[in-house]
Amino acid sequence: MEEWRKNKKSFAVFMIPATAWLVLFFTIPIGILWIYSFGERGPQGQTYLAFSFANYARAVEWIHLGILWKSMWMAGVTTVVCILLGFPLALGIAFAPQKYKNPLLLLIIIPFWTNLLIRTYAWIAVLRSKGFLNFGLEWLHDKMDYVLTTVGLGSALGAFEPVQFLYNQQAVIVGLVYVYLPFMILPLYASLEKLDKRYLEASLDLGAGHWRTLFSVTVPLISPGIASGVILTFILALGSYLTPNLLGGTDSMMIGNLIAHEFMAARDWPFGSALSFLLMYGAFLAIWLKSTIETRAAAQRERS
Repeated sequence: MEEWRKNKKSFAVFMIPATAWLVLFFTIPIGILWIYSFGERGPQGQTYLAFSFANYARAVEWIHLGILWKSMWMAGVTTVVCILLGFPLALGIAFAPQKYKNPLLLLIIIPFWTNLLIRTYAWIAVLRSKGFLNFGLEWLHDKMDYVLTTVGLGSALGAFEPVQFLYNQQAVIVGLVYVYLPFMILPLYASLEKLDKRYLEASLDLGAGHWRTLFSVTVPLISPGIASGVILTFILALGSYLTPNLLGGTDSMMIGNLIAHEFMAARDWPFGSALSFLLMYGAFLAIWLKSTIETRAAAQRERS
C-alpha cells in the first residue's frame, strides 16, 4: 500500500477518470453559469455575454431577499426538527445490540431507493383534503358524534370539514423533514459509533446522571457530527425545489423555485445564474464557518 502511495504516476492514472468527470460535468457547467451571471437577457430570451453586475444587483432587491429569507427560515425550521427527531434515532441505533444495527440503518436508507417524486406524491395522498389523514380525522369525528348522540347530547359536532394540511408552509416543512432526515441521522450515527463509550461509563461512575452525561459528555464529543448534519441538512433544504413546488402554495415559494422559474418560464438565464451563485456563495460561507469553528475548537482542546 505504501509503495502504491509513493508511486505518483500510478496515482495520477487512477485519478484521471474521476478528475475528467468532475471537470466535464461539474467545473465547466458551473463556469458557464458563472459567465452567464454577468450576461444580459435579450428580448426573446437570448443570452448576451457581457460584464455587468446588474443581475446581482437585481438579485438583492427586497422582493428576492424576502424569498431568500423565507427559504432560510423554512430550511432552519427543517434543520431544527431534523435534529430533534434525528438525534434520538441515531442514539438508539448506535447503542442498539449489534444484530439490530444493520436492519435499523437499512430502514433509514430505504427511502433513497425510491424516486423523490414518488415519495412526494405519497405525501400528497396523505395530506390532501380527501387523503388518509383527513379520513382518519373524519372517522374520529363520526365516532365522537355517535358517542355524543348516544348519551343524549345530539349531533353537537356538526358536519366534518376537512382540514387543509396541503399547499402551505407547514406541508412543505413536513415534506422537507421527511426527505432530509436521513442526512441528519447518518452523520450523527457515524459520530456516535466512533464515540469512546468509556467516557460515558466514567461520567456515570463519577455520579453524573444520564441526562447530564448526555449533554455534558456525549453532545460535546459528537459536535463535529452535529455540525456536519446541520450544514448538510440546511444547505440541501435551502435549495430544495420539488418539495415546495408540489406541497406548497402561493406563500411557499423558495429560492429554488424562483431559480427554476427564471430558467424555465422567464427564460432569463443570466438572472437565474446570478440567483444560483448567490445561493452557492451562501453555502460556501456556511461550510467555511463550520470549518473555522471546528479548527478553533480543536486548537482550544489541544491547548487545554
